[in-house]
Amino acid sequence: MLTVEQIAFYHDNGYLIVEDAIDPGPLAEMQAATREFIEQSRAVSRSDDVYDLDDGHSADNPRLTRIKLPHMQHPVFDQVMRSKRLLSILQPVLGPDIRLHTSKLNTKAPGGGAAVEWHQDWAFYPHTNDDMLAVGIMLADVDEANGPLMVIPGSHRGPVLSHFSNGVFCGAVDPDDPDFDLAKAVTLTGKAGSLSLHHVRILHGSAPNRSDRPRMLLFYECGAADAWPINGIAGGYTGLSQADLWNKMQNQILCGSQLSAARMEKVPVTLPVPPAPDSTSIFKVQASGGAKSAFARESEKA
Repeated sequence: MLTVEQIAFYHDNGYLIVEDAIDPGPLAEMQAATREFIEQSRAVSRSDDVYDLDDGHSADNPRLTRIKLPHMQHPVFDQVMRSKRLLSILQPVLGPDIRLHTSKLNTKAPGGGAAVEWHQDWAFYPHTNDDMLAVGIMLADVDEANGPLMVIPGSHRGPVLSHFSNGVFCGAVDPDDPDFDLAKAVTLTGKAGSLSLHHVRILHGSAPNRSDRPRMLLFYECGAADAWPINGIAGGYTGLSQADLWNKMQNQILCGSQLSAARMEKVPVTLPVPPAPDSTSIFKVQASGGAKSAFARESEKA
């Protein structure tokens, strides 16, 4: 359960770190499952429905950017997602009715694991209200060296910046945008078992992993059940019939119930169209859409 001070900090800043959020038993199971997935990826030569492969991946040197939908790939990730411990952290900020949007396990390999350029999740999937967030569970220690998540505090209360390049959605902001102030960024670090929350509209990104250790960060993206997806968003609701949409939303309820009435709030909305040539993952969106790299620029300065 969160304290009053933690809840206020989240609403004011758009993020929060919760230490020792995951019990040692489930944490060890998730770590073992992740290592098993990485080992199995040696037999994979191209990205598929489970794996996003990083540059240089091979049987001798497995390098992944992501394990897709881990809650559907191994039961421990589903169990933790629905656990009373995790929901007791989410309910104070999202309310009693919570629905999963998606899950992913970003597995930055040592020695240059891929960066995620600065963006707002809201640009990918706006809803009727923005009571949505991402939970980032640290499956390994995260420090300044191994590509931690970075956020710009308070940016969740600002505008939705342009995520377009050359007329298509590139899934990243322009580092030259006057409303993008990298100097305000803070890094979210912690020991394995800690977690972060970040608001769906906060500006965030992560640099390449320059350490000799992997950075394994499990994300559950979820929101209030009265936040309904807007037609035209990227992701799992695209092309569904009314019946299929309703069934999927009900099936993804983590606690409480799915509400038939959408709560409409005055929130800024843009849609991720026209799409990038390859929209199969954020890495492919940013690469094929021509996103400018803020991290490459910082590296050149250094």
